[in-house]
Amino acid sequence: MKRTLILFAALLLALLGARGVLAVPQSKGSSTLSGVVIGPDDKPAPHAAVSYQSSDGSAPHAARADAHGRFTISQLKADSYDIRASAKGIFSDWQKNIPLRKGQVRSVELRLIYAKEMPKPVSKTKPKQ
Repeated sequence: MKRTLILFAALLLALLGARGVLAVPQSKGSSTLSGVVIGPDDKPAPHAAVSYQSSDGSAPHAARADAHGRFTISQLKADSYDIRASAKGIFSDWQKNIPLRKGQVRSVELRLIYAKEMPKPVSKTKPKQ
């Protein structure tokens, strides 16, 4: 009985996957975006987070830099991309509209910068009436 149930579940998953019900369309391309994340001290930022998305705002993703601040994002489709990095609460500016053609390898440098102005703390006291 247990073997029959497992076989039925496997058959159902295979059937649904073949019909595209479970498959999430992944349009993988052949372009690559790579680079390095540089900290405010002008040294590579190890293990920085790298956020990227199509320039139209769709398909946001994240990657992680290695111990030397280098990152590689491969299998991107030909499109324009926006990319930014962060580490330890410090962010880079967005580099916007980076065009990638099919099969192209493009390199960028993301520099982490301190905020020009720190946000003001939100007061938790109730307003006086």
